[in-house]
Amino acid sequence: MSNPNIKLAKFAGFCYGVKRAVETAVKLKAENPEKNIYILGELIHNMDVIRELDDLGINTIYEVPEQGSGVCIVRSHGEAPEVFEKIKNAGFEVVDLTCPDVKKVQQRAIELAQNDYFVVIVGKPNHPEVIAIRANAEQYSDKVVVATTIEELEPYQAEIKSHRKVGVVVQTTQMVSSLNLVVNYLNTIAKEVHIFNTICQSTAMRQKEAKELAKESDLMIVVGSKKSANTTHLAEILKDCTKTIHIENDEELNKDLLIGVDSIGITAGASTPQKIIDKVINVIKKEDN
Repeated sequence: MSNPNIKLAKFAGFCYGVKRAVETAVKLKAENPEKNIYILGELIHNMDVIRELDDLGINTIYEVPEQGSGVCIVRSHGEAPEVFEKIKNAGFEVVDLTCPDVKKVQQRAIELAQNDYFVVIVGKPNHPEVIAIRANAEQYSDKVVVATTIEELEPYQAEIKSHRKVGVVVQTTQMVSSLNLVVNYLNTIAKEVHIFNTICQSTAMRQKEAKELAKESDLMIVVGSKKSANTTHLAEILKDCTKTIHIENDEELNKDLLIGVDSIGITAGASTPQKIIDKVINVIKKEDN
């Protein structure tokens, strides 16, 4: 194999919200060794990190028990208001690690719902972040829908037309292209469209930089969980630019794909630890020798 030029994107790996969540969880346990520390749902989409937290005695739970003691962490995706109540009623102390950018989306969705807008959330309906945004808006309105395509919005066309006022927020890790599609369609059927582009700065910069890197690379490697929305979107975007593979770790790297490649660009999702990125780079470098 020829000696390829390997370039790692600057905006690759942990974003601010994820870094803060992991560091705070570890610090909480270190400062309260005798307390039970739980996380409701996977703190981040990375099984290596989940296992490391587990080894430290920070346990992942997938539903709130009827009774418990100690600390229950709400992860960076956020939760519905009733989930916070449930955690408190079960006897836990709540530590809210919802990413500040996600909090902003929830707040915007609430404002729109309170001001009688038909609320459209651009995102994946079953994603935990979107479930929480929707639940926050639905406290104040029953006119809330989630969509990433025109087809998903079409059943609500008559309702949107008669409501006249539409407010739009976006899942923080969504693609700008999905937002544009939805907004262009809404502009044709609604009287007033109020848009909050709530795609987080980290996601926007990561996508922009990766696209630039793809222009000068024969192969792009996206490292990160297949369950991570921002990572899968990154891979989708880059597939239009150059040959792209999405792997969770170095073990998934098909070395045959590296044959005859002169330049490789590497980026990673917001929940991918640096050591996993480093392992991928080391495997590629070993193949050169």
